[in-house]
Amino acid sequence: MRKSNYDKFPVTNITGEIWVGIEDIISQLQREIVKKDFILVVDCYVGVSLDKLYECLINLHPDLCINTECLMKPENEVRDMTYPYVTDDELFGYRTRLNISDFFDHEKVSAFRKRISSEKGIKIILGCGASWICPDADLLVYGDIARWELQQRFRRHEIKALGVDVRNESPARQYKRGYFCDWQVCDTLKKSIYEKVCYWLDMNIPLTPKMISKDTFMRGLAKTIEGPFRVVPFFDPAPWGGQWMKDVCDLDKNADNFGWCFDCVPEENSLMLRVNGVDFEMPSVNLVYLKTSELLGEPVEARFGQDFPIRFDFLDTIGGGNLSLQVHPTTQYIRDRFNIPYTQDESYYLLDAEEGASVFLGVKTNVNKESMLADLRSAQSGETIFDPQPYVNCFPAFKHDHFLIPGGTVHCSGAGAMVLEISSTPSIFTFKLWDWKRLGLDGKPRPINVEHGSHVINWKRDTEYALKYLVNCVEVVAEGDGWIEEKTGLHPNEFIETRRHWFERTVTHYTRNSVNVLNLVEGDEVIIESPDERFEPFVLHYAETVIVPASVGTYTITPYGTASGKRCATIKAFVRLNA
Repeated sequence: MRKSNYDKFPVTNITGEIWVGIEDIISQLQREIVKKDFILVVDCYVGVSLDKLYECLINLHPDLCINTECLMKPENEVRDMTYPYVTDDELFGYRTRLNISDFFDHEKVSAFRKRISSEKGIKIILGCGASWICPDADLLVYGDIARWELQQRFRRHEIKALGVDVRNESPARQYKRGYFCDWQVCDTLKKSIYEKVCYWLDMNIPLTPKMISKDTFMRGLAKTIEGPFRVVPFFDPAPWGGQWMKDVCDLDKNADNFGWCFDCVPEENSLMLRVNGVDFEMPSVNLVYLKTSELLGEPVEARFGQDFPIRFDFLDTIGGGNLSLQVHPTTQYIRDRFNIPYTQDESYYLLDAEEGASVFLGVKTNVNKESMLADLRSAQSGETIFDPQPYVNCFPAFKHDHFLIPGGTVHCSGAGAMVLEISSTPSIFTFKLWDWKRLGLDGKPRPINVEHGSHVINWKRDTEYALKYLVNCVEVVAEGDGWIEEKTGLHPNEFIETRRHWFERTVTHYTRNSVNVLNLVEGDEVIIESPDERFEPFVLHYAETVIVPASVGTYTITPYGTASGKRCATIKAFVRLNA
């Protein structure tokens, strides 16, 4: 087994202003209060814990200090208002059209605004929506938090949602409310106040918050976007999880398994700035929202707006079990049912595979549709055990195979595979058809979605179709001295293109007006450089994913360190602009 050189904590190094700990932060805010009549607003993302900060802000001896929760509508009204978006479904809702003002009692807000304008002294307003309550603050501070930390708090039942207390609900239902409702509302508000925020708080560790100035925040984003960068990966166990990532990514050997790694999902991952040697963590969507054109490229921005369209993650079943048999929705279905603009088309790239590994892909030719659905429904009700053999293709899987999975295709990675999943980014739209009669990590059956799946399965994706269009559709498109470029996908229905480069010497890449996402799938390490020195050289290690902003233009990749002179390979994804 090779020694791990995987970097679990990638950072962007900058100099700037940073304050660590509540006392340090309060002292700096005290210095900002330079007049007797002063309004301090501390807005925050839903899920941020402000209790300790509130206790310390009292030490500023304000004449008025209020949490925005007391100005919100009654909880029963918020639940009624959000129900069409949250729904009763365990997993799926409908992307909200609400905004932050919809959560507040406007009579209370109006009275409070009059009070602020009429009373003199130091006034502090903190909590979600504080900047909407008081848009003319003398000083605006924003408390931010990583989505991954929010998920941990869901699991610990620690935090409330916008206007409602959901701490007794399942983590899945809390995540669903966040995904379809609260996060949409908070992101919309945050986008509107970026230029107004004077200080940013990292609230991922409640008792040790960190604060940076606006100038430091913007400088960190500008430095990150100059060249290739990585977001902070996170790892999670799964009912089917494996053992491969423990060694390759240097994870806890005592953990039962690790099934997931999100290594490039900016909606979920965070970005780490190292300011004067101190780490400051923020959601990486801040970079997407503020540097959209430079990051995505103008043609990609024109098509996807501020959505980062490419997702890379790992699915580890080596030493584990099969994933659930599943299907992703068609674009029309996901638009009509969930108000999501595009679907989760994807592919499985095999980073590694044990002997006997397999991938389930597409239905068998001449399959009896009604029989398959009847057997799936019977298994869902617990009456029988579903046998995929009569209905679903099972192909042998080997290292560096590439299986293409456009929406509507029945699929599943079998045991013994280390999958690099390359897909578009809607993150929870998997319709599970069968889960091998096992329980989730919470000891409960995982939700099965046969009825959703029955509306989107493409029955024409049969054995012949899969072999012709979905399994290892590799063609050489270019080659030179010491390198070969291959097109490995994706499917014509998908907007992502993937190219694999095998190389022993330097190979030149071009972003071509699209963000590039790469993973080093063969070789210990490579170095990414700018021919005109536009960015600092970037070293990429085995199995790491890197984002190359569209604005980079031309860049080179060369075997490096222990890989010098040896054969390496990258898999690169970008948006097919003529799709």
